[in-house]
Amino acid sequence: MDSLLELLFQPVLVFLGDVFHTCDSPRRTSRTAGGRGGSSGIQCSIRACKLPRTASAGGKTPLTTAEHIPTIVSTWSFGLRGHAVAWPGLAAGGSSLDAIVESCCAIERDEEIDSVGYGGLPDADGHMTLDGCVMTSPSSCGSVCCLRRHLHPVRIARMVMERTDHVMLAGEAADAFADREGESEAMLLSPTARTAWEQWRIDGTIPDQIGDAPRPVDQEGSGRLFSSARESDWRHHDTIGTLALDAAGRLAGGCTTSGAPFKLPGRIGDSPIIGHGLYVDPAVAAVTATGSGELVMGCCGSFLAVEAMRRGAGPVDAMLEVLSRIESDHTLTASHQVCLVALTADGALASVALRPGFRMSVSRADRHVAVDPDAILLPGS
Repeated sequence: MDSLLELLFQPVLVFLGDVFHTCDSPRRTSRTAGGRGGSSGIQCSIRACKLPRTASAGGKTPLTTAEHIPTIVSTWSFGLRGHAVAWPGLAAGGSSLDAIVESCCAIERDEEIDSVGYGGLPDADGHMTLDGCVMTSPSSCGSVCCLRRHLHPVRIARMVMERTDHVMLAGEAADAFADREGESEAMLLSPTARTAWEQWRIDGTIPDQIGDAPRPVDQEGSGRLFSSARESDWRHHDTIGTLALDAAGRLAGGCTTSGAPFKLPGRIGDSPIIGHGLYVDPAVAAVTATGSGELVMGCCGSFLAVEAMRRGAGPVDAMLEVLSRIESDHTLTASHQVCLVALTADGALASVALRPGFRMSVSRADRHVAVDPDAILLPGS
């Protein structure tokens, strides 16, 4: 009997040991990949943060329900703040979609986070607009953008997904829809954000309509929320994307943002656009993006990564394909950053970044940690 029990539980014990060891101390190797203008030294870490596999090499054969371990992953280390709210329900058997909405709503309420929700920085005219989306499959997704009167775009995006035949609503019509569905209005511009905007108006200049992006003057930003000095370098790219896998094996994802600080009024980035900031194929993987939205939009970044996995690529290679495409298609500056996070249908985790500094939040098996990316396309930048 002892031998039988040992045989049954040994794979689980080995897996948990791998997760606890490698999520905190990822192993690093290096390799070289071509980029525009020469080769790029890609800094990689191979993390064993994945479930034991009974699926095929392509990862498309569903695992049995008992083998799914509830998991939440988010862009940036401050994503753990949202995980803390959503984790109890997910760990108790709740749905991945509920966990996504709860986690994102918690971030949207947090005034200390200056790129999402109530703490977000306004556009160049001082107006706050919020964008967000949710997705569980190509036939089940919802999105809203340019909300001005409601604090929780992800929750409203879920209403669009579940209560209409449409995918995306915009502007005042999206706010009116939220009113009809019973969503309460809220003040979106915090006193801190208004002060930052007023200071920007004094110390900076309103950009030319086709010139450079406005210059933020809040040099501290939300840096105190980050777990490393390098991560806080990208504090104004910190849109949050969150992915979850529940005990029943259901994938879900969500993105929420207030957009680029002091942006040109009316600007929409990648976050609320299905296939750009977020894409979920329940048979393959969920991917979300953060960083310079226009770069992601140029190649439908999240969709491209999932499609690469559908063709048989591993998560890291699939997301590096996106970054390589971005590098070859654009003239990058030092301010450009793009990061991608993947959670596959069989529970494998991965993240990549264009430049150093990004971290991914992971909640799994009662472990809540921020980890470095598996690969960095431009490690010396």
